[in-house]
Amino acid sequence: MRYVPTIGLEIHSQLKTATKMFCGCPVIRSNEQRIESNSKRMSDSNSSSFGDHLGAPNTAVCPVCLAHPGALPVPNKEAIEAVIRLGIAINGTIATISKFDRKNYFYPDLPKGYQISQYDQPFVKGGELCGVRITRVHLEEDTGRIQHLGPASGAGQSASLIDFNRAGIPLMELVTEPDIKSGEQAVRFAKELQLILRYLGASDADMEKGQMRVEVNISLAPVNTDGTRTDTEESPYESVSSPHKSVPMGTKVEIKNLNSFRAVGEAVEYEIKRQSEILDHGDKITQETRGWDDVKKITKSQRLKESSHDYRYFPEPDIPPLDLAKFDLERLRVSVPELPKEKRVRFKKEYDLASDQVEILTGDPALADYFERAASELKAQLPTTNYQLLVNYLTTDLLGSLNRTGSRINDAKVMPEHLAHLTALISQGELSSRMAKDILGEMLETGLDPEEIVKTKGMVQISDEESLKKAIEEVIAENPEAVADYKKGKGNAAQFLVGQTMARLKGKGNPQAINRLVGEVLTNK
Repeated sequence: MRYVPTIGLEIHSQLKTATKMFCGCPVIRSNEQRIESNSKRMSDSNSSSFGDHLGAPNTAVCPVCLAHPGALPVPNKEAIEAVIRLGIAINGTIATISKFDRKNYFYPDLPKGYQISQYDQPFVKGGELCGVRITRVHLEEDTGRIQHLGPASGAGQSASLIDFNRAGIPLMELVTEPDIKSGEQAVRFAKELQLILRYLGASDADMEKGQMRVEVNISLAPVNTDGTRTDTEESPYESVSSPHKSVPMGTKVEIKNLNSFRAVGEAVEYEIKRQSEILDHGDKITQETRGWDDVKKITKSQRLKESSHDYRYFPEPDIPPLDLAKFDLERLRVSVPELPKEKRVRFKKEYDLASDQVEILTGDPALADYFERAASELKAQLPTTNYQLLVNYLTTDLLGSLNRTGSRINDAKVMPEHLAHLTALISQGELSSRMAKDILGEMLETGLDPEEIVKTKGMVQISDEESLKKAIEEVIAENPEAVADYKKGKGNAAQFLVGQTMARLKGKGNPQAINRLVGEVLTNK
């Protein structure tokens, strides 16, 4: 039988703020003095992978994030503004009044015995991204970090340590409507959200560092012969996550422990296959939380899924409702930069670039800014600007060198203006491509302007026809066999003479001019 998958996403992102969500403790992102462990930390929804680079354990804590009696939370304005700006970017509706709520559950990494989150009055409702409707965007605080010690999980573990440096770090949670139909679509949505967060400067959203986590909710429903869906049991999607209960859905399964975009895509496709096989055998899907095993490429049952009512949400009594009109929404609206979608359209039109080139350039806001600075400088130097040549040297040669050393564009010693100058020298025929690559190598090492390197090393390209003809005549005189081969119709003979001429000129000859002149000289022989 055929089934239609219905998929919704819950995406948490660690916001790039200076301090925690409800106190003044700094957000530490250091790799030093991490808790040692002899085994992998257990996967659990309450022990997320956020902030695994938080320095010496329990040093960025205070009475508020440790939940000492009498310590009162104060909301982080920077975090709230980051969520509002995201809401503007996805065309969501910014709440007039918003509030925080207590989400009640017990776990060792939760000092208060509850989490300050948002329930029915989030900062943002609605919106759309990549054709997927957004349900809501809200703020909450992260939990501590548990490290299990010992040779194995469960009974084999000798101890569990808790680091509260991460407790209280602001998390943004975005919930989609169940509009997604495949793993590929889920990955595309998550990647675009990551890019928007980076363009906004709200989060680095690096999944490998635990700054972004994707959780998948998936159900399958049978398809009738006429293509319509078969009504199954009542939709288990919570009203907060999906208010569209008129759409028939199957039993929802939640997938966690997805630490890469590849894992998201693979987990969705595996779960579609797993649920299809269960339904084909006439069995029912269990509503549960499952974890992704990235080694075995399967999902594993973790626990039966709790409903929202299990958390006993109620308004946070220590934080009054917030009037968002006081946050100067117009200022925040103006502060939203050009977003990836608009930048792609503009780059393609303004610079006449191919779609794959545009995707590379806009896939990193720092790279997009670098390119625009270089393009502006190149336009100032040349009346007719060759952006294709600039893009080739940027994305192939410069980025290729940086990737080999694990560096990023912000780490490059080559200034955008210098790369533009190099491109101009090539376009004007003053440098050959071979010379340009050598000079770029020097630029990567020294950060010098290409003209300085050209003067120091005497690497100016020879384009003077008299000098080139003299070298060609000398090469022809030394290679009469090649001339004879050319007259017999052997085309590679001319290329041989071109190569010999370039060698005589130590690679400084203009290759286009040499090609043309060799043909002219041979024709007249």
